[in-house]
Amino acid sequence: MSATTSVPAGPLRQLRLDHLGFAVGDLAAAAEPFTACYGFGVLDRFPTASGAPGDGVRTVAVGAGGIRLVLTAAQDAGHPAARYVARHGDGVRDIALGTPDAAAAFAEAVRRGAEPVAGPAERDGVVTASIAGFGDVVHTFVQRPGPAAGVPGPAATGLHGIDHLAVCLEPGRLGPTVEYYERALGFAAVFTERIVVGAQAMDSIVVQNDAGSVTLTLIEPDTGRAPGQIDRFLASHGGAGVQHVAFASDDIVRSVGLLAARGIGFLDTPGTYYDLIPGRLTLSRHSVDELRDLNVLADQDQDGQLLQIFTRSGHPRGTLFFEVIERLGARTFGSGNIKALYEAVELQENRSDATR
Repeated sequence: MSATTSVPAGPLRQLRLDHLGFAVGDLAAAAEPFTACYGFGVLDRFPTASGAPGDGVRTVAVGAGGIRLVLTAAQDAGHPAARYVARHGDGVRDIALGTPDAAAAFAEAVRRGAEPVAGPAERDGVVTASIAGFGDVVHTFVQRPGPAAGVPGPAATGLHGIDHLAVCLEPGRLGPTVEYYERALGFAAVFTERIVVGAQAMDSIVVQNDAGSVTLTLIEPDTGRAPGQIDRFLASHGGAGVQHVAFASDDIVRSVGLLAARGIGFLDTPGTYYDLIPGRLTLSRHSVDELRDLNVLADQDQDGQLLQIFTRSGHPRGTLFFEVIERLGARTFGSGNIKALYEAVELQENRSDATR
């Protein structure tokens, strides 16, 4: 790959996350947790060009601040949303990228080797065009006549943006997928990590667009070690996909407290984790006891600290959950916390297996 192909050309510069498109089976059931528990509002003025009344497609958009989630349910078994649900269950099918010129962005991405999915089309003033991403997930370039509408300010729970998405890939696909994003979209690899937990291991590379507004944490299992949660995701999900979405908060203690009160369940963290925090770092915000009470994790890098917590999966296949993250200068993803997450998920799954 030449150096020039990894630099985003004009149409691919300053892409932004327009919305996440979820394919769902039951629209009302899928939307209810986002509005009732996460505190997102319904976005009545958010055209998505994903369907129209009478064509068997029903869509609702929810969000707040910089979070915009578009949930789509299709009756026609041949519709992409219906096919996705049939193969994987509810999940993120589209990581939509905002751009001033969707047709030009599509043409440039295809010229650089992206796999075309749908050419430029216009509906309700919105121009879209789609390329393949990973697995059955696509990227739709979205050109709007004005700014993307949303609920002003953060959600009632304090969530205000999408920090990153974690993506599970089949063994051997990490390198080629990183290369695809570098070549086709001009993303850059900004962080690399290998996580070893007991007999299990996984490798991760984070790719990000030039504006830093779209961040994907790409993960593959090490098949030379014992199978773990990434292997189980791939088996249960039926291939590569988005494992979790990280919502940003400016006060994680407040947000997690409100989310828990609204019925969101979070993963437990061993008490010894908090006993060891003073030896690892000096918290710049919140106290160890506050974090312990809520099971919030803390870590730091050379730029600062981050606090994060992961929800329990409510997905029937256990293949989708969410994260809440507060960044206090840190730009990475919590090396120690990724390991703690892995151990916490293992503990949760082992407990579930014991009760079956």
